[in-house]
Amino acid sequence: MASSVRQPWHLLLIVLLPSLAMATVFDNNYVPSWGADGYHLVDQGTEPRLTMDRTSGAGFRSRSTYGSGFFRMRIKVPGGYTAGVVTAFYLASEAPYDGSDRDEVDFEFLGNVDGENITLQTNVFVNGDGDREQRLNLWFDPAADFHEYKILWNPYQLVILVDDVPIRVLRNLTGQVPEYEFPAKQMGVRASLWDGSDWATDGGRIKIDWGRAPFTAGFRGFDVDACANTSSTPCDSTDLWWNARRHRRLSVREQAAYEHVRRTYMNYDYCADKDRFQNGKVPVECSYTT
Repeated sequence: MASSVRQPWHLLLIVLLPSLAMATVFDNNYVPSWGADGYHLVDQGTEPRLTMDRTSGAGFRSRSTYGSGFFRMRIKVPGGYTAGVVTAFYLASEAPYDGSDRDEVDFEFLGNVDGENITLQTNVFVNGDGDREQRLNLWFDPAADFHEYKILWNPYQLVILVDDVPIRVLRNLTGQVPEYEFPAKQMGVRASLWDGSDWATDGGRIKIDWGRAPFTAGFRGFDVDACANTSSTPCDSTDLWWNARRHRRLSVREQAAYEHVRRTYMNYDYCADKDRFQNGKVPVECSYTT
């Protein structure tokens, strides 16, 4: 009679196969963009870790670019004294090196001194035009645990979310409103940890304290549901779930949550900063907030 007892190597294989499959998730979808020395960027398969010290920061980017989709990343930013430290998760087009023609959608976590809140800044660039910063103090400490940060980008709207709560919305009114801008270039996913001492904390007045280094950020859940540049399906197709009718405007519940965030947590909105713009004329999209 054949034995029903599994050999030890068989049991080991059962344990290892899921781990090996998970370990390839990052490598299948992303490559290092800088800091790939085995220390500043550590590829742990399911949780890449970026570290910054005086010698370098680090970053990674997706292998593909996309024309629409739903992008998400779970992030835990550096804690403690992190003035000048910027942790970023963003979409960006493959523009010239100087960024003069790029489209970009940013999550940027701006470090701070001990006891002060880390600020989340979002920004949108279209054809190289940025200066669309919005900043808020989150309702949790983003350095205490992993939270989910998401970007829904389709032909109808751009929605930036934190743990399923919309914090920023840009409708696509190009073709309907003169001079209206909306990101339309193919964009790739990127993440980085870098030195923003010249602007990130108190307008650049507080710099990085390298005596507190190294600073480390963790990333998880880097799945992408998106229309890649190799797709045979048009990126505006309604066959793609993120382009469906329910994702063309916020729901009533989402709208209420979005308005609550703006009232309660936002501490800077470029649309309200009329001193930044010549003759107080704010960008055209500010008149069409959701």
